[in-house]
Amino acid sequence: MELRHLRYFMAVAETRHFGRAAEQLRIAQPPLSQAIRRLEAELGVELFARTTRQVALTGAGEVFRRDVERILKAVDESVARVARFASGVEGVLRIGLTGSASYRQLPALARLVKREMPQVMLEVHTEMLTPAQEAGLIERRLDVGVLRPPVRQEGVIHRPIADEPLVVAMPEQHRLARTDSVRAEDLRHEDFIMYGATLGSVLNDAVVRTCLGAGYYPHCAYEITETSAALALVAAGLGVAVLPESIRSAPREGVVCKNLVDAQSVRLDLAWRENDDSPLLRSLLQVLEQNDVFLEGVV
Repeated sequence: MELRHLRYFMAVAETRHFGRAAEQLRIAQPPLSQAIRRLEAELGVELFARTTRQVALTGAGEVFRRDVERILKAVDESVARVARFASGVEGVLRIGLTGSASYRQLPALARLVKREMPQVMLEVHTEMLTPAQEAGLIERRLDVGVLRPPVRQEGVIHRPIADEPLVVAMPEQHRLARTDSVRAEDLRHEDFIMYGATLGSVLNDAVVRTCLGAGYYPHCAYEITETSAALALVAAGLGVAVLPESIRSAPREGVVCKNLVDAQSVRLDLAWRENDDSPLLRSLLQVLEQNDVFLEGVV
């Protein structure tokens, strides 16, 4: 059974006339009549009751019409959907994000995609450190990543979208909670809550460099894998955490954040596979360019 024969059947079912249906389909009437006869023979039923004056659907023909209408609609929708995907306006975009990017950058990107690419669905993977995102991109489990450089994996392109100062998250009863700002020296004897040393956290590296600049190595009392867990432990009074400033976008009860005035900033980049010819990725990058998401002059 060919798809065109189903379209032939629907044309006759709608017009109730072989001549008008042939004209609508832009074919001669005899081949149309023969195609309908072959379709009836294949199904083993009569689809039309024919007289010299009119053509009417049989009971079997009416049942078949309802099913064929649904099938052809699904085929047409699928063809249109493929065309939209090929043009980069529809599909699923798999995005990985580092933990702190979920607080500010994820909502901003999601709003932008919803506004500019309304038929694109986001598949979001959060709490992914840079090495995990690099692997996800290369292994094609992610389409884009929001990560912190340096990027060490070949075949990954990245551009900056944010340059964030570091802040100190501390319990609200902490001795420094009422100060305007904090210096790294002030944290010399604190218990730090940090990402696990084996995870390859770029943020950890920045925290260590900041503390070494003040003459000491931070004492890691608790290792975590998620930013939300760090804030939970801070709220419990178990230590302090040095985190990107974007965590202020999601205040947490029992936690106060203070500027760390002598800390290094940490960059956040959007990353994607080199030579990825996906129309969806191409459309996303164009939208980001048009909306000035990428930072210029940041090295």
